Amino acid sequence: MKLNHQIDLFIQENCDLTYQKFLKKIVSSNYPILGVRAPLLKKYAKEITRDNPKWFYEETFDTYEKIALYGYSLGYLKCNFQDLLSEIEKFFPYIDNWAINDSTCSNLKQFKKQQIEGFSFIRKCLKEKNPYIIRFGLVLLLNYYINDQYIDIVLKICEHDYLDHYYVSMAHSWLISMCYIKYPNKTYSFLQETNINSWVYHKAISKICDSKRISSEAKEKLRKLR
Repeated sequence: MKLNHQIDLFIQENCDLTYQKFLKKIVSSNYPILGVRAPLLKKYAKEITRDNPKWFYEETFDTYEKIALYGYSLGYLKCNFQDLLSEIEKFFPYIDNWAINDSTCSNLKQFKKQQIEGFSFIRKCLKEKNPYIIRFGLVLLLNYYINDQYIDIVLKICEHDYLDHYYVSMAHSWLISMCYIKYPNKTYSFLQETNINSWVYHKAISKICDSKRISSEAKEKLRKLR
């Protein structure tokens, strides 16, 4: 049985109509959403990538689920990091929603070991005009670069205003909120001094205050910055 037929069969057998309805409410995509749950897609992506490392070269991407499989598979590629970055760039045209964007980023564990090269790639992403490529860079930062080595650089990146697009602004505020959770003092100082746009600023504080990891006293202090 050809692999592309196996993939079609896997998707057909694992469609969940209840999940499909839920996903359609929170994700807008130009591709049909069939309703296969993310853990199943991720597990299957690992299996097919192990046996067919670049299976996506021969696939036609006509559903949300196939694109999700493609994105997850990038995280399982065993290749030179520069080659991986090239593969990610080939994947970019398929991203048309936040869910594919974020799930792909969360599985690119290779960035943990290749921080310097990965950071240069992120810098390039942040200079793009496509909102989902910008979001890709921001989400990679919040997944892999909020650490002792990069926190000051990440906060400087947060100082910039990016494309005025809902999903870019949401990622920007999310990144700031994660910086606060891990480095509250540094990020509080950032919030006191920053001149980023008002929407991102207030959304970041709102996200921080929504976190159960932040004390009531800290939340009250943050609310006074609004």
